[in-house]
Amino acid sequence: MNTETATDARYPIGKPNREAAASAEEREQQIATLAALPQAMREAVAGLRDAQLDTPYREGGWTVRQLVHHVADSHAQMAGRFRMALTEESPTIKPYNEKAWAELADCRTLPVEPSLAILEGTHLRLVVLLRSLAAADWLRGFTHPERGTMTLGQALALYDWHSRHHVAHITELRRRMGW
Repeated sequence: MNTETATDARYPIGKPNREAAASAEEREQQIATLAALPQAMREAVAGLRDAQLDTPYREGGWTVRQLVHHVADSHAQMAGRFRMALTEESPTIKPYNEKAWAELADCRTLPVEPSLAILEGTHLRLVVLLRSLAAADWLRGFTHPERGTMTLGQALALYDWHSRHHVAHITELRRRMGW
């Protein structure tokens, strides 16, 4: 990680890397990150009161509550995208407006528990699916209308980063605030 992003609250672990893992061992590490995300997110928000959940992780950023709901929304979308890429030939996926979704009433007000439960179920199923893939499956992919073509290997790398990125938003806020 370069020092420019190390102090940028938007990117506590640096900017995303869309490069697919070079080896099966690296993919397994990325899958392990996805397997660990539900517990890591649960631990990141453990004991936070509503006022803390409603604190933005940075000035102008989403609240902790919105982050948790965003990750559940995003990872549910990701699981569907993996399934489409495995069952269709190079599908074009439908993007969604994550900023607008994060402003909906459920993301702004609902307790985080339902989204933690979504993460647990989604990731349990996803990890089983990912660990079943053959080497050739990682070359399958989908087209995002705004971001172009992405292989499943690249998508795995992106969601490995996404998992660690948003947990770090919360843990870094807790560290800064002394929570």
